[in-house]
Amino acid sequence: MVKRAKPFPSGGWLVLLGKAILGFVILSVLWVVVYRFIPPPITATMAGDLVSGRGVTKDWMPLRDMDPDMARAAIAGEDGKFCLHDGFDREAIAAAFRRNQQGGRIRGGSTISQQTAKNAFLWQGGGYVRKGLEAWFTVLIENIWGKRRIMEVYLNIAETGIGTYGANAGAQRYFGHDASRLTNVEAARIAAVLPLPKKREATDPNGFTRRHGNRIAANIGVVKRDRLDACLD
Repeated sequence: MVKRAKPFPSGGWLVLLGKAILGFVILSVLWVVVYRFIPPPITATMAGDLVSGRGVTKDWMPLRDMDPDMARAAIAGEDGKFCLHDGFDREAIAAAFRRNQQGGRIRGGSTISQQTAKNAFLWQGGGYVRKGLEAWFTVLIENIWGKRRIMEVYLNIAETGIGTYGANAGAQRYFGHDASRLTNVEAARIAAVLPLPKKREATDPNGFTRRHGNRIAANIGVVKRDRLDACLD
């Protein structure tokens, strides 16, 4: 006589879902804790470059050894409220939402913290799932890492050219020296490349990249004067 399989309890799926969510929370927290002390060995974007055969060039440099103008340039170009927000610039998010409702697009809703969360733990591209995960990891790094570590990781894993990652590798690629000594123009040009690293060059830039770099270079002094980088001390 063949025995019928017992039907799965109606509440069983909820139990499994709860365990899956709990497991994800625990693993993600542990992952963030590990990266609090260890440089991320690889990111999804780096893996993509390796698979495509482009190769990866990176050279980790602690923030304490990096020219302070590099962090100031990142703040000036990417996230002027970096030291003031909790990982989310709600005014920029609201402005992006309003613009998208009108059928346009706007850059700037994503903070350095959000970009770091995406670069370190997730993949490029959009979608509600990825954005939700990005928000979760942003909350984690803000509370577990703190601002200084966020900036350190950001400036070491952000793509600064095709197959080139981090400000230090970018400085060596574009200017022939490391990121421990950068002029404000050099730091600004690296920061100007960050939004579109596969389409922009820091050496002899033209058009928007040159103009954007010049604005960043001029605003580095504002960041220093107004102590917009105070959280990095």
